[in-house]
Amino acid sequence: MSAEPIWNKFLTERDKQVFDISGYGARGGFGKRPALLVIDVNYAFCGDQPEPILESIKKWRNSCGEEAWPAVAAIKTLIDKCHEKGLPVIYTTGVRREDNWDSGSWGWKTSRGGERPTVANSNMEGNRIVDDIAPGPKDIVIYKQKPSGFFGTNMASYLQLLGADSVIVTGTTTSGCVRATVLDAFSLNFRVALAEEGCFDRSQASHAINLCDMNAKYADVVKTDEVVEYFDTLPAGLFDLPKGSTHAEPEKVASY
Repeated sequence: MSAEPIWNKFLTERDKQVFDISGYGARGGFGKRPALLVIDVNYAFCGDQPEPILESIKKWRNSCGEEAWPAVAAIKTLIDKCHEKGLPVIYTTGVRREDNWDSGSWGWKTSRGGERPTVANSNMEGNRIVDDIAPGPKDIVIYKQKPSGFFGTNMASYLQLLGADSVIVTGTTTSGCVRATVLDAFSLNFRVALAEEGCFDRSQASHAINLCDMNAKYADVVKTDEVVEYFDTLPAGLFDLPKGSTHAEPEKVASY
């Protein structure tokens, strides 16, 4: 971690003393068999192009604006290294019925919950993972309906099948689906790290404070370069990955 974490400007002096004295924020360390998780990096959260968030959210209510795109580039660096080393890459994205009935509780806290955004000038749904980091044939895609990548999905069983002991988490939003996934991974006794530059949120304060909270209790927040260096220390051939096939697009999947 740098001498001045991103969250320090949001903390009071009392907060800093509490973290210092209580012992929170100790380094947990990387595992021996990591999987990279890419949480919800789709057009609904990134928009279809880099533009200021106040413009992007007019079309994409969940957009995190232009700050999403540097994170996409950082995530691509990690994905490329995983492909080089034969490490698992697991993506999540959303899925909905055409009539949106299964949105359930998502409709309770936003006045725009019924929107189904599509990429401009196309019929491509917002749940499509952005093309810059499109899943490869040996990658795994999990479709979910709630914040955590684990809730109601095969995430835990796939990690068990792979023999993974740890996860490197990237994606969005830091305060929402990323945090929920981190807490479930922690609760299942995986070692958890967050690639700082590979996480993003529509709220700058929520991004910083949630990184602070997760680093204090549930995960190590580390620089992307450190994750790449760690991947380089791992031997090739650790995992029995899928043999490779094309993936169905999220909008073509009717149910789990």
